[in-house]
Amino acid sequence: MNHPNSHSYDSSTPDPEKTPQHPEKNLQHPADSSTQSSPDTSSSPKICGVALDMDGLLFDTEGLYWEVGDTVLQRRGLRYSKALQSRMMGRVGVAALQQMVDFHSLEDSPESLLAESDELFADKLAEGVPPITGVPEWIEHLKTHQIPFGLATSSRRKFVDILFEPIAWKQDLAFILTGDDVKHGKPHPEMYLRAATKLDLSPEQMLVLEDSGNGCAAAIAARACTVAIPSIHTQDQNFEGAYLIADHISDPRLWAMIEHAG
Repeated sequence: MNHPNSHSYDSSTPDPEKTPQHPEKNLQHPADSSTQSSPDTSSSPKICGVALDMDGLLFDTEGLYWEVGDTVLQRRGLRYSKALQSRMMGRVGVAALQQMVDFHSLEDSPESLLAESDELFADKLAEGVPPITGVPEWIEHLKTHQIPFGLATSSRRKFVDILFEPIAWKQDLAFILTGDDVKHGKPHPEMYLRAATKLDLSPEQMLVLEDSGNGCAAAIAARACTVAIPSIHTQDQNFEGAYLIADHISDPRLWAMIEHAG
C-alpha cells in the first residue's frame, strides 16, 4: 500500500545521490492556500523539468487504498483511520504495512498483510481508474512548453503498469520511478534525488507536484521546487516549506510557473 506524517527519515544508509545536509534551509515559501497570493514568477526558480507523484495527484487511488486498508482491518474487527493513513502514506510495500502492524499491535506479519492488500487493490484497479480532472490538460501544457516530465511514485511498478495501460501520454514520460526502485520511501528524499538525476538536472531546477505531506517533505529535502496539491484525503497534512499550495492541478498559479519556464 502506498501509505507517518513524520518528516524525519533514516539517513544512516547512504543513497546513490548525495543527500542535502540541511534541507530546512531550502524551505521555499511556507504556504497556505487560504492566504497565499500568487508567487512572483519573475523571481521563481527556473523550471527545466517536472516530477509527478501519482496516487492522489494523477489518479484518485487514495480512496481505493482507504477501502483496501479498511477491508483488511475490518476482517480483524478494526477500522482504518486518518491517523494510520498519515503514518503509512509514502511508505513502500512491507514498510507501509509494518506501520499498520505497529499501530494496531497486529499478530499478522507485514508480508502477509501486503499480499492480502495487493489482491484487494488489484481487483479494484481492474475496474478502471480514470485520471483526475485537469490532468490531461496539465500534461498538454507541459508538452506545449517542452518541459520534460516523469513519474515518481511510492506505488509498485505492477500497479503503475495497470493504471497507465490505457493512458496515451505514458509514452511521453521521461522516466518512471516506483517504490521498487528505491531503498527509502517518502519522506526520505531518495525518490526525488533519483528523479533529478533521470532528468539530468540539479534538484533546484526540478518542479515536484505532490498531494501528501510526506511527499512534499521528500521533495523539499531533495531541494526541489515543491508544489502541494492536497486532496480530500490529505488536506489536513503539513505542507510547510512548499513553494505553493495549489487548489487543484488547473490552478493558474501553477500553470504560470510553466509558462514562465517556457
